[in-house]
Amino acid sequence: MDKNLSRIPGLALFYSEVVQGVPPIFKHYVSNIPALHSVLVFVSIKSMLISKVRPEERFLFRRLEPKEHFIFRCVVRYGYKDVQDKQEPIEYQLVEKLKEFIREDFLLSQSQTTTNNGDIADEDGELQRDSSGVEEDESLVHSANQSKLQEALEREIEVVNKASEAGVFHLIGETEVSTCKGAGIGKKIMIDYAYNFLKKNLRQSSTVYQIPRERMLRIGMTYEL
Repeated sequence: MDKNLSRIPGLALFYSEVVQGVPPIFKHYVSNIPALHSVLVFVSIKSMLISKVRPEERFLFRRLEPKEHFIFRCVVRYGYKDVQDKQEPIEYQLVEKLKEFIREDFLLSQSQTTTNNGDIADEDGELQRDSSGVEEDESLVHSANQSKLQEALEREIEVVNKASEAGVFHLIGETEVSTCKGAGIGKKIMIDYAYNFLKKNLRQSSTVYQIPRERMLRIGMTYEL
């Protein structure tokens, strides 16, 4: 990401059908508007070939590097029998699950730090003290590392809280495909009818997921085939 991009207060949810990497339309967006909200989450909705997805497995987050940019990706998974919770807007669920992911990520880092801090595992997987280490010194180092991780966790949660308090903004990426002059009848039918039918279904997501219109921005990009 361009380091010259300015950051503005708020948390942006950038919706796209792309489930991996950075959506191409995002590059189009930043080339025209060189500013990003302080926290950015790429959101993709994925329909699964199962009846229901367990609530604890619905939101799959990962962090995009560099870490200090506070950019995340989230895939929201639904089974074909899952029903949207009308009482809880998706933006609230996403913000809460993001903070939950950050906490779990830090717990994992904490666990790895503990394992690498003078402890070794025996054949049964149980941790044992490394005989070459000094227990008191290791305890001090461990305590210092724990304190640093906790402070870093609190800072990250505070960044997310402040961003969401400044406002949650919904950016919906939309790709337009049109036929070029001289295109065959088969291509025209495929693009003008089949593609536009799918596009109409995608546009209904703003209603299904209760996205407030006053905080919604549609970002378009046109391809001519």
